[in-house]
Amino acid sequence: MARIAQRRSQNISGEFYVDTTCIDCDTCRWMAPKVFHRDEGQSAVYHQPETEAERSRSMQALLACPTASIGTVSKPKDIKEIQNDFPLLVAENVYHCGYHSEKSFGATSYFIRRSSGNILVDSPRFTPPLVEQIEAMGGIRYLYLTHRDDIADHQQFRDRFGCDRILHADEISDKTRDVEIQLTGFDPIELAPDLQIIPVPGHTKGHTVLLYDNKFLFAGDHLAYSDRVGHLIAFRRHCWYSWEELQRSMEKLLSYEFEWVLPGHGRRYHANPKTMRSQLDVCLDWMEKQ
Repeated sequence: MARIAQRRSQNISGEFYVDTTCIDCDTCRWMAPKVFHRDEGQSAVYHQPETEAERSRSMQALLACPTASIGTVSKPKDIKEIQNDFPLLVAENVYHCGYHSEKSFGATSYFIRRSSGNILVDSPRFTPPLVEQIEAMGGIRYLYLTHRDDIADHQQFRDRFGCDRILHADEISDKTRDVEIQLTGFDPIELAPDLQIIPVPGHTKGHTVLLYDNKFLFAGDHLAYSDRVGHLIAFRRHCWYSWEELQRSMEKLLSYEFEWVLPGHGRRYHANPKTMRSQLDVCLDWMEKQ
């Protein structure tokens, strides 16, 4: 829990604050950008919520924070009501799970609700309010893991829901050696007519992305939008395998049509397919200069 004694001096005075345990994962800043910003390498409150909508988003960010670094001066009375907000609708039948995990450095996890079996994309914290909501929404058929970094509490979700976990064999470690479906090779894999797994080595050797319904690309740590530069990017400073390979993997995506980039780290991006392709071209030009 956040401690008021550790409240950062960069916070504006008022009800909400961020303490010194913040790991600069960016979660609160994209969830509630009117309230949180970055100041000297960590998040801080620069504008106290003034409307119910701003307060709700701030409370959602508080619950999503992987290190519980966001606090309120008084005990919030609506905490259970806010807990029931998760998973948060992104679009159509795709949801943001919230409850980010420090084990995954605050990576975002998503939930796809499908009549033929729900998908959990990367692992959030295994926390009772979220688990109960997922159970009420039909459980989990597959737990798809983009790569080795964002696995968090995958075993607990497997134990609770009996879901088959999916991870590329090149990403397997002692923590994931019992994963049920271990992918091999670097050709696209059709998991179902509406689900395609695309290997994109670069960030790590066995990184993959999931294309759902030719509309939603769950990008893990391969691709994200950056407010700072104003276009889609890859993570040069956090490329653990090969930047050149990552560039080739990015070029692969030009062959696919989608409207959403939903990353593990970084900001979401939504555009029509033509604009998305242009953004990928901009990203590739930018990568050449890094």
